Amino acid sequence: MQCIAMVSLPAAVGSRSECLCRPVLEQKSKTPLKWRIPSLNSDNSNTYSHKSGRKRAVPIPVIAAGAAVSLEKCDVAGNDAERRLIEGLLGIQGRGRSTSPQQLKEVEQAITALESAGGVSDPTSSSLIEGRWQLIFTTRPGTASPIQRTFVGVDAFSVFQEILLRDTDDPRVSNIVRFSDAVGELKVEAAALVKDGNRILFQFDRAAFSFKFLPFKVPYPVPFRLLGDEAKGWLDTTYLSHTGNIRISRGNKGTTFVLQKRIEPRQKLFLAISTGKGVQEAIEEIVRSHNNTSVDLDFLAGKWRLMWSLQPKDESWLERATNGLQNLQIVKDTGNLENLAEFAPGFRLRSRGNVIVSSSQQCEVNIKDAAVELGPVKLPFKSTSKLTLDFLYVDIKVCIMRGDNGSLFVHSRDDGSN
Repeated sequence: MQCIAMVSLPAAVGSRSECLCRPVLEQKSKTPLKWRIPSLNSDNSNTYSHKSGRKRAVPIPVIAAGAAVSLEKCDVAGNDAERRLIEGLLGIQGRGRSTSPQQLKEVEQAITALESAGGVSDPTSSSLIEGRWQLIFTTRPGTASPIQRTFVGVDAFSVFQEILLRDTDDPRVSNIVRFSDAVGELKVEAAALVKDGNRILFQFDRAAFSFKFLPFKVPYPVPFRLLGDEAKGWLDTTYLSHTGNIRISRGNKGTTFVLQKRIEPRQKLFLAISTGKGVQEAIEEIVRSHNNTSVDLDFLAGKWRLMWSLQPKDESWLERATNGLQNLQIVKDTGNLENLAEFAPGFRLRSRGNVIVSSSQQCEVNIKDAAVELGPVKLPFKSTSKLTLDFLYVDIKVCIMRGDNGSLFVHSRDDGSN
């Protein structure tokens, strides 16, 4: 999959357009495990995204792999600063619309470091800026037009930009919002002019929806010729990687955009989780393509947010009640464990127990008690359970585990620790 730069779609009236040209322990596994993901056609499992809790059927790949694997380096990153940016972007939803303060801090620091270090000189004169980019992150998604705000903040849509500046009499910057392979896309085109080594000027002049179920294109509902200066804008490229894969751009409204041409397997996984499609295929790719690693309690210590889970059909009532909720797992270096599932602000379920790392590739989780919390009021109740988990993949940002009951979990580190 490729990554994007994007140009803001113009508002009908009243606002200037903006060009959006918007880790580590290593040890060989002596005894590989074989694990099986339940079938899409079977009826013994339910899949949940932490965002919606919707049940989804899933295919049945069988994977022979080491018990735990780790990504030693990001193939799509050319240096440590680029890797820090990619690490910070993992788990961010809505291309920046839903971002925790810690995530935003990590991304902003990485962006500043790359801009200070500098990338390709005079990026607009380089052939590396051309091609199709995917929008990964934007700091101010609310500044775009109403139509663009609708599209950019929707995880299920992919947003791309195609740039053509060289070897043509008609230089163009085209923004593409792909709804799905089955539905179609919106393409907004702008005539482009290179002002200097960093800035591209643009003016929107045509756009249309292309739906797979229609034999004709549907015009975009903005009269570009009547908008005058409102259909114009500029984009500065403040960082272009020497590999031509990562770009940081700032538009005339002050918005910052992070774009990529290629994404690494963990990014594919989080995009799959966002769209609800191909999650297990993305997990399979990660497990098959990376080295084995060992895991200890010190490495696990921290806050982990549940991003996605697959549960067996005979899951407990407690698991059913918390599926699809915001779920945070806090692991202490002492082995103590807390699970927090939030139903609504001030209304949550807290369970406590402990984690025992029984080997470098396996742990046991024991839940000993639980309580429903309504503000300051706590209603404890008895809840005990035990689960053995195999580490399929662990690094400083992502943890994928397989339970002995057929469950499967994807967590993202939430505290910036380790």
